[in-house]
Amino acid sequence: MASGPRTVEEIFKDYSARRNAIVRALTYDVDEFYGACDPEKENLCLHGHSNETWEVNLPAEEVPPELPEPALGINFARDGMERKDWITLVAVHSDSWLLSVAFYLGARLNRIERKQLFSLINDVPTVFEVVTDRKSLKEKTSVVDSGSKSRGSTKRSNDGQQKSNPRPVEENYEEEDDEHSETFCGSCGGNYNQDEFWICCDICERWFHGKCVKITPAKAESIKHYKCPSCNMKRNK
Repeated sequence: MASGPRTVEEIFKDYSARRNAIVRALTYDVDEFYGACDPEKENLCLHGHSNETWEVNLPAEEVPPELPEPALGINFARDGMERKDWITLVAVHSDSWLLSVAFYLGARLNRIERKQLFSLINDVPTVFEVVTDRKSLKEKTSVVDSGSKSRGSTKRSNDGQQKSNPRPVEENYEEEDDEHSETFCGSCGGNYNQDEFWICCDICERWFHGKCVKITPAKAESIKHYKCPSCNMKRNK
């Protein structure tokens, strides 16, 4: 194995980055992803990279490949299925690929370390769960002002100030639920929950669990403009 031995933490970090990339492709960037999967092209794969970027491309030419390959030919079934069913199918294949890469990299781990790795992976939602569990948000979201980026009682608005949201009035509940029913953490892909602290990146405008980016409500009060880890990394290059 060219990359050599890796620790449980390193492998999980790699898994999380690749997973985040695929979640983004199938949620935030789904229209771009859908357009890239032209059925007229050859066997295409959805690749999630360790720098949290994704791409639709042909499989690797080298044999055997450096890493296990994603499912081949995801583009061929695109126009023969309902869009949501096709996205779900890609999500299932992507989950299988993510696990195969993680345990390929962890081939030298011992039994206890493999158990630790699987436990870490099992603590985050699968890509399939993120893609198919959107309707459950209907019971969790609260009404927010359409011009505000604050969600939940402790989330930051775009101007860096803490805001408390009023409980929704009955007649507007469904309308606002629809507006915010597709909010996912940009780090773990988990669904929005009004009982948790969330923070919004002022650069890419994605939302994150505070715990995923290591920001507490108290720490958020002193941040004027928040930049998520990915945007920070881009700015530092």
